[in-house]
Amino acid sequence: MKKEKQIIESLLAGTGIKINGNNPYDLQVHNENFYGRLLRYGSLGLGESYMDGWWDCASLDQFFHKVLEADLHSRVKNDLGIALKIALNFVLNVGRKSKAFKNGRHYDAGNDLYRAMLDKRLAYTCGYWKDAVNLDDAQEAKLDLVCRKMGLKPGQKILDIGSGWGSFMGYAAEKYGVNAVGVTVSKEQKALADTLYKNLPVETRLQDYRDINEKFDQVVSLGMFEHVGYKNYRTFMKVAHSSLKDNGLFLLHTIGGNHSARITEPWIEKYIFPNSMLPSIKQIGKAIEDLFVMEDWHNFGVDYDKTLMAWYKNFEDNWDKIKSNYDERFYRMWKYYLLVSAGSFRARTNQLWQIVLSKKGVPGGYISVR
Repeated sequence: MKKEKQIIESLLAGTGIKINGNNPYDLQVHNENFYGRLLRYGSLGLGESYMDGWWDCASLDQFFHKVLEADLHSRVKNDLGIALKIALNFVLNVGRKSKAFKNGRHYDAGNDLYRAMLDKRLAYTCGYWKDAVNLDDAQEAKLDLVCRKMGLKPGQKILDIGSGWGSFMGYAAEKYGVNAVGVTVSKEQKALADTLYKNLPVETRLQDYRDINEKFDQVVSLGMFEHVGYKNYRTFMKVAHSSLKDNGLFLLHTIGGNHSARITEPWIEKYIFPNSMLPSIKQIGKAIEDLFVMEDWHNFGVDYDKTLMAWYKNFEDNWDKIKSNYDERFYRMWKYYLLVSAGSFRARTNQLWQIVLSKKGVPGGYISVR
């Protein structure tokens, strides 16, 4: 156990993080078995041991910002001594479950949680904070930015792939006079969207995106591409292409990664977003080849840090109102999810992209909107 603690301390050297230190980003370890669990199971062990109360940190977002910015994964690979110690520790753990990283567990968080955490329109994607001072303003600014980038006009028929609780469709119908159709695979999202927008020309369908078979003036997808998986990137783009009229635009809003991945971070996969995956620029480029002209690529990933911290504040402020429906382990899981995500965007290991695509190129060129 002492040796395991020394390995962790050597890994953290240079990050500024100390075990049982006095800074808000320092680890406070309550169970000495934490060190072995971390070495055996990596990020999954780190997250699960936090959920189990084995360690705490006053400022998880700062902790993860420092850890991710230090790129400890590369450090392990480049430091043979540390790598061998970790490998030996892992090999000697004969009781490890080799399939732990593949067994995703889905959960039903409930609309009460999202109503307590999100903005008034229930937008569960990154806000746009350029001129915003609060979450409601940032989310309306994001929705308006999308509408302006697509040049929406009254009477147009819009498709929203992965429409969630209908925040974009409701906003676009209300402010820009369009008719909107959204597809989701969540019964709860459809039911709530139908209630929220029953007086607007908005239709939410319980439908897989691959079953869409009609044409729309414009197509948008906000925060759904992360759940498609690399094997389906091309299929997704073909659906968007076939659903779009020749003179229309397709706006893709997605979290992106700095490298091409085919697997998901194991803790996120198991507890938060089963079967999720962050696309890279290369993967998106390959998926749109010979289908679309790339008109605009906008990165405002730093705004996701602000969005996640606003969600976390709402979650904390409203926890007493909803905690009867959840247990302490869920509370620690959700807190961990929000703050590790905020740290990842702050460290610039994750990005947020809005990409505007056309089928044949905008005549005279597309004018970027910010």
